[in-house]
Amino acid sequence: RQGPDGYLYIGMGDGGAAGDPQGNAQNMNTLLGKILRIDVDNAADGKPYGIPAGNAPGGQPEIWALGLRNPWRFSFDRATGEMLIGDVGQGAWEEIDILPNGILGGINLGWDYYEGTHAYEGSAPDSASLVYPVIEYGHGNGNCSVSGGYTYRGAQLPEFQGVYLYGDYCSGTVWGALPGPDGAWQTGQLFQLNARIASFGEDEAGELYVVDLQGTIYQ
Repeated sequence: RQGPDGYLYIGMGDGGAAGDPQGNAQNMNTLLGKILRIDVDNAADGKPYGIPAGNAPGGQPEIWALGLRNPWRFSFDRATGEMLIGDVGQGAWEEIDILPNGILGGINLGWDYYEGTHAYEGSAPDSASLVYPVIEYGHGNGNCSVSGGYTYRGAQLPEFQGVYLYGDYCSGTVWGALPGPDGAWQTGQLFQLNARIASFGEDEAGELYVVDLQGTIYQ
């Protein structure tokens, strides 16, 4: 997906199996479990793309953020430029992460030290500056896997302006989230679909769509 800086961002899962046994998400020498950022307009060093300034220091140069399990999916708010990531949990917690526009690379989103805000495996080194999710939810009420969506910037639903929509693959629930006056994000259920929510989409006008793996697209 193209970011507000014009570079291409790529979400990479940790490669499995359960619990990231190879430690890929925290290993800067592999692209797995990361958000990558590349410059597809300027080839360099024998590759069909260049490396933008400001990516994560050390390790593979394409890495922009680390510590992800399965970023499904991420988007950019067309008004603010911030990145919103739905990161699928291992077995108990699903999360939404938000990264402001213009920050330098090297952000660590915590997996597999943490699943959501909950300790999972091992201890992060003192040098690791972890960024925790702004929203998390558990595997109750039929929930199993987050599908990250978009911040609504369309015109057809003015009451949804600025609301970030995301859903769960198993339950078909779609939530909306907004930052409160204190900066903490507040979330609530918007509607329930008889759908396997695989993805969201956004058209040129900012209107949103929900993709059902069973074959339906909802607007």
